[in-house]
Amino acid sequence: MKRQDLTIKQLTEAVGNGITPRMVRHYHTLGLLPQPQRSASNYRLYTQRDVQQLRQVVALKQQGFQLSHIQQLLKSDLETEVDSTAIAQLQQQYHTIIQQLARLRQTAAALEGVLGRDRECQTIQAEALAQLRLLEVETQSGVGELEKLWHRLDAETTAHPEAFQESLQRLLPNLSDRSEIEVDLLSKLVLACGDVSLVQFVRQSRDAIAAARDALKTGCQVVGDVTPVVAALDRTRLAHLKCPVETLIADSHIISAVEAEQAFWNDEQWQERLQKLANGCVLAIGYAPSVLMSVCESIEQGQLQPALVVAMPIGFSHAPAAKRRLIRSGVPYITIEGTLGGGLLAAVAVNALVESTIEKPDCHCYLSSL
Repeated sequence: MKRQDLTIKQLTEAVGNGITPRMVRHYHTLGLLPQPQRSASNYRLYTQRDVQQLRQVVALKQQGFQLSHIQQLLKSDLETEVDSTAIAQLQQQYHTIIQQLARLRQTAAALEGVLGRDRECQTIQAEALAQLRLLEVETQSGVGELEKLWHRLDAETTAHPEAFQESLQRLLPNLSDRSEIEVDLLSKLVLACGDVSLVQFVRQSRDAIAAARDALKTGCQVVGDVTPVVAALDRTRLAHLKCPVETLIADSHIISAVEAEQAFWNDEQWQERLQKLANGCVLAIGYAPSVLMSVCESIEQGQLQPALVVAMPIGFSHAPAAKRRLIRSGVPYITIEGTLGGGLLAAVAVNALVESTIEKPDCHCYLSSL
């Protein structure tokens, strides 16, 4: 069968994602793409293999990898050995990004210090904005003046309690396309951790809120992965809904993610307990990635069908993978992308759903997204 050659224009059209012929030529120069064969008229000719490799470059670039690191990844035989040079470069990039995030977090904290002030502080807030315009923060004296400014602002906080909702109105992104119940859920998650950027990482299936409310109204079983998660659940409201509460890893001595992960991995009784959970339950996982991975496996095998999985385990490799697997599972879910999460957030999410089910039983605002 004759090989189908592509021109550089056809190559970019096949890959898409804004790739231009100029970018392709640049990738040739960097060694990210092999030099192509030439036609009799000296035009570059490409194959489907080139299309696949360029798609790899684009995919890695979209994930945030630098071009020099992509070159290392593509030329390394990672299936047979770990390229220590590539790993070291990626580690260096990671630490650089963390430093950039830290600087951005400092900037966000400064903005929160001004925007998060409520009406009681409007006079001094105006003074703060005026002073910020005059500051030369690069100098040591400027830094000292900035500290004095925050000191004057902070003095106002002793006069009244914090108006959380008023602050959130200024700091949260535009949530006008979200239902009232979802906005309440997201606001409670932010208030639980103090990080407004968390909103950008919360993921939920379209039917998550509806599934949770339907299950809670029927008195479903609510299960937390460890004792600290269960301890943070609103037992009074759950009792009102006649929802029994269970702890999967029922060992009160397990109080950290490390302990929970090892306990579930090494002790078969907890894995067997998982298999016996009732269908239609609400699962709140805030510590152990292995619990979430096993839940996903049981769902895929048809052994478990929860009404909702609130998945917020922490971890740096297994947790993100388990969350992605849950998203693909087809069951209703609420999770936080990547490594973010924790037991408190998992419990807060369940509590927010429980509260809205009791306080607003006839609200159907969430159905507009289905």
